[in-house]
Amino acid sequence: MTYPETIKYLESFINYEKIPAYPYKESLKLERVKGFLAAIGNPQDSLKCIHIAGTKGKGSTCAFLTYILRQAGFKVGLYTSPHLSDFRERIRILSHKSQVTSHKLSREFEGMISQKEISDLVARLRPAIEDYNRNSKYERLSFFEVYTALAFVYFKEKKVDFAVLETGLGGRLDATNVVNPLVAVITPISYEHTQKLGNTLKEIAQEKAGIIKPQVPIVISAPQEKEAGKVIRQRCKDAGAKLYEIKQNKYPRFKIKLLGEHQQINANVAAQAARALGSCGIKISEKTIQKGLCQTVWPGRLEIVAREPLVVLDGAQNVASAVALKKAVQDNFKYKELILVLGISSDKDIKGVCRQLCPLADKIILTRANNPRATKVDELEKIIKSQTRCQVPQIIMTENAREAMNKARGIAHKEDLVLVTGSLFVVGEARKLLKKLD
Repeated sequence: MTYPETIKYLESFINYEKIPAYPYKESLKLERVKGFLAAIGNPQDSLKCIHIAGTKGKGSTCAFLTYILRQAGFKVGLYTSPHLSDFRERIRILSHKSQVTSHKLSREFEGMISQKEISDLVARLRPAIEDYNRNSKYERLSFFEVYTALAFVYFKEKKVDFAVLETGLGGRLDATNVVNPLVAVITPISYEHTQKLGNTLKEIAQEKAGIIKPQVPIVISAPQEKEAGKVIRQRCKDAGAKLYEIKQNKYPRFKIKLLGEHQQINANVAAQAARALGSCGIKISEKTIQKGLCQTVWPGRLEIVAREPLVVLDGAQNVASAVALKKAVQDNFKYKELILVLGISSDKDIKGVCRQLCPLADKIILTRANNPRATKVDELEKIIKSQTRCQVPQIIMTENAREAMNKARGIAHKEDLVLVTGSLFVVGEARKLLKKLD
């Protein structure tokens, strides 16, 4: 298969990342992906996995842990979602032998699967996929389920020492939850996807903590709200798993490239996960942990992509992330005016995110991602204007990221800050446009 043919084929599967609303429990069937994996020999069973769920900081924590393991000399498979610019970013292998290319995207997403590798892999698995879909009693595989299976096969064939896996949505029903990891990690849990995961923190935590199973020996938890912490502790007790909890404001500070106090929490969670591997006979020194954390790169999270004017990208998609972003901006940047480029998916807490971020702005440029889940700009404007705390001198409406970034660069002075946020899809599109200008 050619690469364009591969993309077209993968896009033929239902992609819940592009659907604003769907019946969560009826749509995600763990039995479906288990059945397919069994049909292709259960490649996931050969992998030593660390499985990470939570609301915020999942991707960053995965990245921190992967760089620690690479620094320790291991070959590490990294599976994350969503992507920023290229869906191949989701499947990566990092090692000291990782190929470094002159292409910027390849450097920033080191070790991502090549176009030829993904095309060859899909071509080989396509007959099995089609056969399974014809006979499945659980309906056709989804995009995420197919891609998760591809990652497992790829990591197995490349003989990775470890696979670091980020859950997609929730945890309990997520396609990644077919593995029996050496360590399970729960990052901070807050309100998100309430129409799918539940309206209370307890319900959301129960879905996230679904990755804690009787086969999981060790669980690492970030600082949690009381309700979420209680769920995690009970789940560990029921599963017989040993729990290590990172305590709020009682963690060491590491030298890291990623900005924001919340990244210190993520770094500490990853460090504790690396230490926990000691129970499996895998000893990683504190010096190695510190070096790995310091080397970690994770684009699209408080990422500075331009100066004069300063342009910062951050995918703050829920209230908790918006709070962290607001504090990080106030702590780390000096500017004359803040121009907020904002686009938010329709299934997010739009009012909550706007309540946190809009008061920072001197001007707001509203936009939307090229995704069916994206909220229309006129709806965003109504929400912002309905909140008295979000009064700003000027609101500019645009229809896409290109128009939004052109407007921002046109009105920003060199001492201003352009902050692009609200949706990781908007951030990815803006980032791709800005990188082309480098």
